[in-house]
Amino acid sequence: MAKRRTTSKDRWMAAVLMTVLGLCAAGLCVNGTQALAGVRGDYLESRTCDVYTGPCFANGEVGISGREAVLAWRVESGSWEGVDVAGLGVVAILKANDTLGFGGLFLTNPTVCEAVVVTDERGTPEQRRALVQMVSRTMAGIGVKIVAENSAPIQLAIDHLSGRAELTCGKEISLRTRRIQRGDCVCSNEVAFYPPLVEVDNERAVYTERLEASARALKISWRTVGRRSSYVASFARDE
Repeated sequence: MAKRRTTSKDRWMAAVLMTVLGLCAAGLCVNGTQALAGVRGDYLESRTCDVYTGPCFANGEVGISGREAVLAWRVESGSWEGVDVAGLGVVAILKANDTLGFGGLFLTNPTVCEAVVVTDERGTPEQRRALVQMVSRTMAGIGVKIVAENSAPIQLAIDHLSGRAELTCGKEISLRTRRIQRGDCVCSNEVAFYPPLVEVDNERAVYTERLEASARALKISWRTVGRRSSYVASFARDE
């Protein structure tokens, strides 16, 4: 059988086809990169007031307690502004001049809210900067001003089914939680009164067995034992 002779038209069509395939491949790569952008992981929050409570008890605390909080993230996967931060943790310690009640049934409006951010010492300087940027963007909705940054060993483990969580952050934070049990309810009218301070998924109010926290830059330290004052959750945030 005689071979078909290649013409200039054939060569032109082949060139067009290669160009189109190349553009498609590039598009797939870009889309794949975009799909991997952002971060996913576990979240833990603890306050100095009950977040799971009845209105009468909350009324006795609003404006008096709940001005301090610990927020902790453990990144399971993802990157922030092009920096891979998978496997690292970051903690924010907050102090406000009023109850941190954003979105709660009693609306409060702190005019001053400051934070110390502690990043995982295992991270590189570039990774730690990315973690601070992630936290700053995440807390932007509650107007937090970061006044100090440092690094320390951070360990955060959460069992979402049992509500058990353990957080250690250098010498600043030691926190342990468990599921809220029937005996923890007082008036049988409790609800998740104050929602988490930042946007999260699958949040669940849990019982704080013990929390010890301090932040020298904020001139605060406190201890909480036996309160319905914490949340476990997951988070997924795009840049």
